[in-house]
Amino acid sequence: MFKALGTARRRVSSADRHLVHRCAGLPRSVVDPGLRKLSRLANHSKLWFALAGGLAARKGPTRRAALRGVAAIGATSAVTNLLAKQLLPRRRPASDLLPLHRRLVPRPVSSSFPSGHAASAAAFATAVCMESPLLGAAVVPIAAAVAYSRVHVGVHWPTDVAFGAAIGCTVGLATRRWWPVRPAAPGLARPSEHVAALTDGNGLALLVNASSGDADHDPSALLADLWPAAKVLHPDPGADLVGQLHRELDAAGGSVRALAVAGGDGTVAAAASAAAVRGLPLAVIPAGTLNHFARDLGVASAQDSARALAAGSAVQVDLGAVGVDDRPDLWFVNTASLGGYPDMVRLREKWEPRWGKWPAAAAALVRVLAEAEPIEVRIDGAHRKIWLLFAGANGYQPKGFAPTWRPRLDDGILDVRYVRADLPLSRTRFAFAALTGALFNSRTYVQQERKSVHVEVLGEPVALACDGEVVPPGRTFSFTSRDEALRVYRPENAG
Repeated sequence: MFKALGTARRRVSSADRHLVHRCAGLPRSVVDPGLRKLSRLANHSKLWFALAGGLAARKGPTRRAALRGVAAIGATSAVTNLLAKQLLPRRRPASDLLPLHRRLVPRPVSSSFPSGHAASAAAFATAVCMESPLLGAAVVPIAAAVAYSRVHVGVHWPTDVAFGAAIGCTVGLATRRWWPVRPAAPGLARPSEHVAALTDGNGLALLVNASSGDADHDPSALLADLWPAAKVLHPDPGADLVGQLHRELDAAGGSVRALAVAGGDGTVAAAASAAAVRGLPLAVIPAGTLNHFARDLGVASAQDSARALAAGSAVQVDLGAVGVDDRPDLWFVNTASLGGYPDMVRLREKWEPRWGKWPAAAAALVRVLAEAEPIEVRIDGAHRKIWLLFAGANGYQPKGFAPTWRPRLDDGILDVRYVRADLPLSRTRFAFAALTGALFNSRTYVQQERKSVHVEVLGEPVALACDGEVVPPGRTFSFTSRDEALRVYRPENAG
């Protein structure tokens, strides 16, 4: 065995020397000083951090690519510098193997194997490709040039670069275990029949919440151009929005054939409640900060909704409902939550525009668990102490502490998750399992798919958050799934 390893090592060294000699024999070129500068620019990943800063300025896949890239670089640097270089030291190529004008001065003194520059370049490029293939196509050539530059300036053997790149790609891909990549396709749902096809807005009631999302952008003018004949409604400050909608629709008589809503998820949930009760199809215009429901639906703009309305194209989706004490049921299009979860949602959504969903969720989790008090409850009669409880309309992915998207919008289930507080060191165990991607091996975390769940609080009343909106506290909470309760306009090509 040792003889075979020795033979393999000699063959690798021979191949490395042959490739370096071939590289040294390349004629002098204008690219020589450029590769030397590029190699220096990538020291300590300065190049990648600068690119990440530029990418993070734009929301969406661009920002997620930047954040995933930085996370991948951090993990890759730890693997490369703290483990691989220490366990597998190797001399760097002799400086006289290359012509003087190509040599990098001063030369690094750490182990040649593996190449940290190649590892970081590959990690960043892999992470960017996962979030945005188009951006990845621009970043990959730069990463390849950085990796090759280390051989060109004489500070690494080719196999150092190859193994470094392999480490970077592996770590970049491994980030999916903690931070899954959201699929581009929207959630599946059964097509609906017999919905009104509206073009100029005649027969459409349009609810516009100008205070949602960007405070400097009022979508009213755009929506008036799309549907000039629509009956436009605005929320009354401090009033119950669902009650207001019912009053407005009663006053309109039978002239309203469809309801449209422009606002955040809380406004959308109120409109969905009124539309479901009255059997009206709903058009959703993403005008909030995060627009979770519109994203799962596959509606990215007001123009998408306009195309769906004009074609009469819609799907049947489920809604969630929760009864609090003796009050009427509240409807939710995304999630409802108890305990520390409302605070976690609030902090995550506050930090998400700057950091991205997964880093913001991790930071919010740590903050909430550090400050939360356990809640004593009965869940379908079983006595528990919990830190927080989440109920999602339909099954969410990933199956961890930061549910992000729904593969289906009509699966007829509630996604119920809670964190137990009745186990020793439960907070520490849960946080460790979440951050290491091992939640399903942790007894502190419970995830179930149910048609309904009843929660009775045995202490002081607790707050409930429905689609990010906190409602008055209560002691009994009955969550149910309402199958295909709502018809929602969606372009035919969205699914």
